[in-house]
Amino acid sequence: MSLSLPARLVVRAPAPWSLLGARGLVVGAQPCRRSFSSTPAARLTQPQKDIVKATVPILETGGEALTTHFYHLLLNNHPEVKPLFNQAHQGSGRQPRALAASILAYAKNIDDLTPLLDAVRRITNKHAALQILPEHYPLVGASLLGAIRDVLGEEVATEEVLEAWGAAYGELADLLIKKEETIYHDLESARGGWRGGRKFTVAQKIPETGIMTSFYLEPVDGRPILRHDAGQYIGLRAIVNGVEQRRNYSLSDSANDKYLRISVKREPGGAFSNYLHDRVKIGDELEVYPPVGEFVLDKSRADDPLILISAGAGITPTIPMLESALEAGRQNITFIHCARAEDVHAFRPVTTELAKQNPETVKVYTVYETKDPHHVADATGMLSLDKLKSWLPHARQADIYFLGPKPFMKGVNFYLKSMGVPEDRIHYEFFGPAEELEDNKEVPEKSAKA
Repeated sequence: MSLSLPARLVVRAPAPWSLLGARGLVVGAQPCRRSFSSTPAARLTQPQKDIVKATVPILETGGEALTTHFYHLLLNNHPEVKPLFNQAHQGSGRQPRALAASILAYAKNIDDLTPLLDAVRRITNKHAALQILPEHYPLVGASLLGAIRDVLGEEVATEEVLEAWGAAYGELADLLIKKEETIYHDLESARGGWRGGRKFTVAQKIPETGIMTSFYLEPVDGRPILRHDAGQYIGLRAIVNGVEQRRNYSLSDSANDKYLRISVKREPGGAFSNYLHDRVKIGDELEVYPPVGEFVLDKSRADDPLILISAGAGITPTIPMLESALEAGRQNITFIHCARAEDVHAFRPVTTELAKQNPETVKVYTVYETKDPHHVADATGMLSLDKLKSWLPHARQADIYFLGPKPFMKGVNFYLKSMGVPEDRIHYEFFGPAEELEDNKEVPEKSAKA
């Protein structure tokens, strides 16, 4: 089956629209006649797959315009879903870019989703941390098809195209709903686990640096706590300035039976982080969603060297990963952290003490971007390829995990690939929407900064 598409995408100004319930989107004067439900979708046909694949060139050139308008439709028509989205990521364009990349990848791989399974696992874990539920999917589906029709125009977004994308979205939604229900069921069934929100009390609030504070959260009900894997994160729900908001935060301490700990960096303009720093007091209660996440140590490689690389707040999951690795008896561990300066280097006493206690097992390296008057760093400036080669001669045989700001991660990823580290030994996670780390061929040294 073939589909004739314009050689050049014309992005149109969106027409006036309104929403009829959750199922009928009106675009201008004509309804986008699609309905979605949380019941299993009809099987996507091969002709419909061919149509979706034929739209790939359009998504490659205009996908971000489409997803930006999609979020406009979704959030304006359904303000009840706003708590599920970080508005800073909307304003910066990170969320629309990430969604555009995901939609494009789905269209390209629609005949065989196997290459997307890792991404699906990351997405479903993020959804579980924010408590995305089956009833949210029809709202997303109607908004997506409305955006396709608005932005691409009737010349491209024909009934045939809308039917195909409606069926494709329905199949994807069905896949995600099933996998998310498995996560919710497993979390609820585990010892100390729960489904949905659970009240925790702020038992301690301890500054780590001038811009990072740790919150020790103990369950109000006094029942056991699910023992999380090092590197996982939780979801928090709170009313911030009269508005419900939800955020994910990495757990910064090893699993124990008494508390969960998060260590939150104050972000300029960050509504939730500033709320936690300025408003939340010892004794206050927060609603917590269970720990999830795929950024965890690969137990099948427990005998391989382990390398943990972080910058800024990226240290929050790597600290418990280091502690967990030592507790499991792993050998040959290298821990590298980059910070702007000594006064914003969180957990330095912890890593220093662990290295002192395990001199034959752990090597710790520190890079400060600015001057180092007390000479505690191993290097100043940016983390460079030369430094990584010097510190990590065994990199190609190691299991490597890194996390930090995107420019830093992009640089580290590039350097590791330059050193010949196999793809399957490189693991990373984003704070916020997943983005592309390899969008150009060369990475300037200044990018690997904290």
